[in-house]
Amino acid sequence: MPNPRRRATALIVLGCTCWLATSAVAQTWQEETQALIAELELQAAPAPIAAPADWRPRRVLVTLMPAMGMAGAEFEAALRAAAGDQVELILDSKLGLQPRLEALEGVDAFLGMCTDTVLQRTGDSLRWLHSYSVGVDHCRDAAVKLQDRVTFSNSKRLSAPAIAEHTIAMLLALTHQLPAYHQAQSQGSWQRQLASRVTFGELQGRTLLVAGLGGIGTEIAWRAHGLGMRVIATRNSSREGPDFVDYVGTPEELHKLAAQADVVANALPLTPQTTGVFNAAFFEALKPGAIYLSVGRGGSTVTADLVDALRAGRLYGAGLDVTDPEPLPADHPLWRLPNVIITPHVAAAGAGTDRRAMLLAVENLRRYVAREPLLNIVDMERGY
Repeated sequence: MPNPRRRATALIVLGCTCWLATSAVAQTWQEETQALIAELELQAAPAPIAAPADWRPRRVLVTLMPAMGMAGAEFEAALRAAAGDQVELILDSKLGLQPRLEALEGVDAFLGMCTDTVLQRTGDSLRWLHSYSVGVDHCRDAAVKLQDRVTFSNSKRLSAPAIAEHTIAMLLALTHQLPAYHQAQSQGSWQRQLASRVTFGELQGRTLLVAGLGGIGTEIAWRAHGLGMRVIATRNSSREGPDFVDYVGTPEELHKLAAQADVVANALPLTPQTTGVFNAAFFEALKPGAIYLSVGRGGSTVTADLVDALRAGRLYGAGLDVTDPEPLPADHPLWRLPNVIITPHVAAAGAGTDRRAMLLAVENLRRYVAREPLLNIVDMERGY
């Protein structure tokens, strides 16, 4: 169980990270990596990837993505050091989500975005795919068929601190009516009467329901607890949780817990089981006047039902970093609702997230070449 309250200062050693040990830059990178593993409690697989005893990694393709922060001279140097001289390392600097198709031929490992095209083009040679993104719903159906011979990993937990801060920022903005004040500011208008619209009350003593107590949900819960909120949650894996969460229920208890919630934070991944779970029935079960925050995947919310709940006054407001569809059309009614904050799927943005994603990519590449258990393995059947 990740414990965000523990910000590790001591280093733990999980596997040899001795590459370029004499380099000050490499030493700093190594120390950051081990601190990251400890801080977010990143889990290693129980065993290395399945492969014949005489097999060894040979050809690795890494897509460099400046737009995602996955690029730069230091990143490239760290990748080369992790790969050593044991594999052919191809760094694809083509801009965009898709790598050069010809570069995919014969690779046994790929670091980039998980797409159907990548899975189809690599063929039988692929053994490991590392996704820079947390969500793997775009390639899940194709990947499930390959799980017997391909190991999948991703960047789960790494964006959790940034997304949690973004979630709390939306919550505070809604409860204090900051969007209305900002609109008045843009008009150069001193409107003290807007204070009459600040009616939600203070957060201390209020109840937050976190749907999806994983890496992101736990970070949100910890911050809300720090604001004096009572936190309850659902999670699919177990009923266990950190001590700052009062109650952890199963997904089947979502509606029952919704009746207690002043605020709901939706941090669920998109799977067949979570698609459309926040629908009219959920908003009817929710405590009247609650705030709905969505930072997982837009497809878990039935958008039309959310709009109806907002218009009917069943919700005090909503903060949405993800929507369905994306991008949200310019004429969509959500844009025009005064009690809604919308950001364009950017909650994870920030140098901290980018740095953590690079550290993990390099560490997993090192582990792959060394035939050690990888971090952040994804069960493609479950989708996380």
